Amino acid sequence: MKNLPKAFLFDLNGTMVDDMEYHVKAWYGILNDDLKANMSWEDVRSHMYGKNTELFERVFGKNHFSDEEMEHWSIEKEKRYQKNFLPHLKLIDGLDDFLKLAETKKIKMAIGSAAIPFNIDFVLDNLNIRHYFKAIVSADDVVISKPHAETYLKAAKLLDEEPENCIVFEDAPKGVEAALNAGMQAIVLTTMHNRNEFDKYNNVLAFVKDYKDEYMQKLFL
Repeated sequence: MKNLPKAFLFDLNGTMVDDMEYHVKAWYGILNDDLKANMSWEDVRSHMYGKNTELFERVFGKNHFSDEEMEHWSIEKEKRYQKNFLPHLKLIDGLDDFLKLAETKKIKMAIGSAAIPFNIDFVLDNLNIRHYFKAIVSADDVVISKPHAETYLKAAKLLDEEPENCIVFEDAPKGVEAALNAGMQAIVLTTMHNRNEFDKYNNVLAFVKDYKDEYMQKLFL
């Protein structure tokens, strides 16, 4: 690349840790066993974007649950996810070295995730990587979640960087769409979605399996 990027904005789940199947499992149990939604695995998977409250409203309709009920089931879902994933919690291959190199190159970094702080803290603190990130934007920090641009625009603003100077790391089509809406390019981690699911987005720089991909080194040249 001709100039070093000035900022890296990371989605969290599926992008920094390969945990999306654990989220699907937790949601599948909550929605079907507890709330009797009678959904297939793929149906559950298709609804997994945005805030937890938005997911409940997509599946059951608005006003089906009170705010207190949605908060209860949201936290219960995250507790189940964390319990099951904790023994397997680790960064996606190559990310540890990538973060260190980005810090050395003075590239600012932020988290832009639809996760609640409870889950973001779970990853950052258990893996001791919080110090890399100068800003964190969670579900609690935005009015409208991905694919709206707010998450990534707010992260860029907190880093005091223009959108065009930021590269977003994502794993989901809705996240890439959020980056596009924010005027940012994206690199896709293929942890959960196939390349063809991103065909309509023209802001994808590369598809990579992990952070050891040779394309990642080009970001620092």
